[in-house]
Amino acid sequence: MTANDGGRIPVASDQDVVRVRQLVRTVAVAVKLSLVDQTKVVTAASELARNTLVYGGGGTVEVSRADNGRRAGVRIVFTDQGPGIADIDLAFTDGYTSGGGLGLGLSGARRLVDEFDIDTAVGQGTTITVTKWCR
Repeated sequence: MTANDGGRIPVASDQDVVRVRQLVRTVAVAVKLSLVDQTKVVTAASELARNTLVYGGGGTVEVSRADNGRRAGVRIVFTDQGPGIADIDLAFTDGYTSGGGLGLGLSGARRLVDEFDIDTAVGQGTTITVTKWCR
């Protein structure tokens, strides 16, 4: 597997968040996302990787090419074993933050991608899967 195909990155530091951004951009370019869509998916990945680090206590990010038979894209899976999200509706409210951030993480990331799936349970961690498709 080459970086163009994706990979798995442990997220335990700010430097790992940078590595996630770089890998997402590499795969986005390889699948020929437009520059605007590259920027959107890299921004979403950065927000979600930071959430994995700050709120989930670290975890992993898996980046891969996606293909639905009609078009290509980038799929990213963020996984942590943190405390989970107690109130998912509140977490998706613009402006809400459980920390010191701007409160645009989850809701902002959801708007930047084409598919967004979240699986979370209190005390069991969170897995978020996002996909950005070529237009």
